[in-house]
Amino acid sequence: MASGGSQAKYRGMFRTAMGIAKEEGLLHLWRGMLPALYRHAIYTGFRMSAYEEIRNQLSKEDKNGFSLWKKVVAGMMAGGIGQLMASPTDLIKTQIQMEGRRRLMGEPPRVDGMVDAFRKIVKQGGVTGLWRGCWPNVQRAALVNLGDLSTYDSVKSSILDNTTLEDNSVTHCLSSGCAGLVGAIMGTPADVVKARIMNQATDEFGRGLVYKSSADCFMQTVRGEGFLALYKGFLPCWLRMAPWSLTFWLSFEQIRKASGATPF
Repeated sequence: MASGGSQAKYRGMFRTAMGIAKEEGLLHLWRGMLPALYRHAIYTGFRMSAYEEIRNQLSKEDKNGFSLWKKVVAGMMAGGIGQLMASPTDLIKTQIQMEGRRRLMGEPPRVDGMVDAFRKIVKQGGVTGLWRGCWPNVQRAALVNLGDLSTYDSVKSSILDNTTLEDNSVTHCLSSGCAGLVGAIMGTPADVVKARIMNQATDEFGRGLVYKSSADCFMQTVRGEGFLALYKGFLPCWLRMAPWSLTFWLSFEQIRKASGATPF
């Protein structure tokens, strides 16, 4: 859906999911889960630690507290750097997930599992090839965390300052719901660009044959398909981010409470 080039066999999230389950098997909906778990261990671990440290440093001598622009800066920096560190796992995950489509189209498989994907990427483009498409990844992560971290922090602070609600699960649910929505709105265009760049055909040196850069992909998409093409896949993106945001923030706050740490 997000990739350019050949015509899509399915249209819409539910038809795509049903088609994959019917033709490849139900478990193939979880294809690429292992590199996805590695990615989140690196990415989420870093972004949360970095955001809180940046927040503490920027608000150390500020009587007005942690203002919105500082939250935006902290969220984008934490998310961008965290994704830069985890980008190789995202590239491997994306290539594994595309194998089912290639087999259905009668094309030979490019990779056979996570380790094989890693070896072939390094063989074709060297170690730096593991960061192919990293800048759309980094840009997406910066935008998503601008929405997720900054929104959660701002909404939670506003609720506690302006309502009678306390720092409990209700407040966490409301804040995480807003965070998931804003994160999806901010991140979907970058997600479309990222997926198209990472799934495009490459030459023997690992260079893309369709798009020269994320800016080129952005312009080609808008020029050829219209601005709303950048929001293809918004619904599945939001439906993925909403439960993820809710589960993560509720768990994160409870773990902090159980460990004796201060609330986020």
